[in-house]
Amino acid sequence: MSQLTGLLASLAAGEVRVVDLTNTLSSETPTIRLPEPFASLVDFSLEEVSAYNQPGPFWKHHNISTGEHIGTHLDAPIHWVTGRNGKDVSQIEPSRLVGPACVLDVTREAAADADFLVDVEHIKAWEDEHGPIPENAWLLVRTGWGAYAQDHVRFLNADEAGAHTPGFTVECARWLADVAPISGVGVETVGIDAGLAPTMDPIFPLHHFLLGADKYGITSLQNLELLPATGAVVVVAPLPIVGGTGSPARVLAFVDGAQG
Repeated sequence: MSQLTGLLASLAAGEVRVVDLTNTLSSETPTIRLPEPFASLVDFSLEEVSAYNQPGPFWKHHNISTGEHIGTHLDAPIHWVTGRNGKDVSQIEPSRLVGPACVLDVTREAAADADFLVDVEHIKAWEDEHGPIPENAWLLVRTGWGAYAQDHVRFLNADEAGAHTPGFTVECARWLADVAPISGVGVETVGIDAGLAPTMDPIFPLHHFLLGADKYGITSLQNLELLPATGAVVVVAPLPIVGGTGSPARVLAFVDGAQG
């Protein structure tokens, strides 16, 4: 039996489960709102073209309108000025979009402090318990924020000082870019950086360092609580938009049926 035949048999027998890590995409999906004078992306919307009627008697279809960075989406290197000479989303190698999942659980810390920042010491502690992060891995950070994904107010958690959502220290962002053998980082929040990242130096440090190092980000993930700390495989499937700085993506995980 080939390895692929074995995988199909394991899926059919429930020995391997597929977990959908993707938030649903609609006009109600919470999105980043940038302060003036910066411009924000348009929200997702559907425009009916036909619905089993005169414009199309046997079919229904829509036009869609959306920003690249809406809902569960991937950030490509050219999204940020430090990666401006790097890959667009269509140029990311498929092998970089599939890899082992390393799930870092900081839900307790984020519940106590919405501005909690993951530092290198948190990842080192994870490695002490679970072993080194493997090559081509995706570091998925579980903060509990996925529970708010359909609630604009709680998900964005903004006040006059800015948004308050978990993220990464500047030093951790630099370490993930320069040292960690990862393809990318995935988060449950609306962006890969903390809500207060505009006040850091450099601003939006994970964007700055990660995308400048030909690594990638995924946002607005769901169901990370269904994944083990290690052992799952993540599959990231963005649209291969030529010139695209990012794309809404379907993100799936393969999990041992005995885990999770």
